[in-house]
Amino acid sequence: MCGRYTSTSTVADLASIFDVDEVRAEPMPARYNVAPTDTVFAVALRSSKGEIADGKKGPRRALGTFRWGLVPSWAKDPSVGSRMINARCEGISSKPAFRAAVARRRCIIPADAFYEWQRREGRDGKKVGKLPHAIRRRDGRPMAFAGLWEFWRDDDDLEAPALRSCAIVTTGANELMAPIHDRMPVVLAADNWAAWLDPGTDPGAVERLMVPAPSEWFEAYAVSTLVNKVGNDGPQLIEPLPPPPPASGGPSS
Repeated sequence: MCGRYTSTSTVADLASIFDVDEVRAEPMPARYNVAPTDTVFAVALRSSKGEIADGKKGPRRALGTFRWGLVPSWAKDPSVGSRMINARCEGISSKPAFRAAVARRRCIIPADAFYEWQRREGRDGKKVGKLPHAIRRRDGRPMAFAGLWEFWRDDDDLEAPALRSCAIVTTGANELMAPIHDRMPVVLAADNWAAWLDPGTDPGAVERLMVPAPSEWFEAYAVSTLVNKVGNDGPQLIEPLPPPPPASGGPSS
């Protein structure tokens, strides 16, 4: 799964990297502990009719903001979104919460790193807690998480603006991630961004994109348990833990 990540790239950088046609997001400060229900950046196609001033026709790639935690259009209230931060790729097209979004409303959620917790065991084999790890691209570029998004409207307040929410698609772990956790976000290669965003992409082709990214793209390292608390933030959360002291060489002579 993916329950926390960092968002430190600027709006201008994201607009350039993801080649967006339109920015519909206000700048946000760098965040090192993005958590469920937070407002997050995402790239999606925005329908457009006729000729645009820049000569481009059809859907435009837009950078906007969404609430993390997908709220299906049929939900009674938005609280359900806190339980739908991730969408497992296995059987996703048949799941009521995600099948409409995976067919027509796919997005890219930029992240500069994500956190995952590794279970630890003592010498007796008993669990002794979890150690957080940060995972990021080796080349320093933002990751493109495969995402889904939805509209939700309050039937009791039809004049209220629609809520736009999103979820991160997850898949099985690659070789780098497997010792840490058995799941990871789907991270899309740049060559696949257009196909993922396009609702006209063949469903079979969409399914083939929901696979683990190559291990060589990433680096992973242990970080402080400061990240465990949602209220903590700052660059210290992403700093590597110092290496453990060397094992004792035995009694001195």
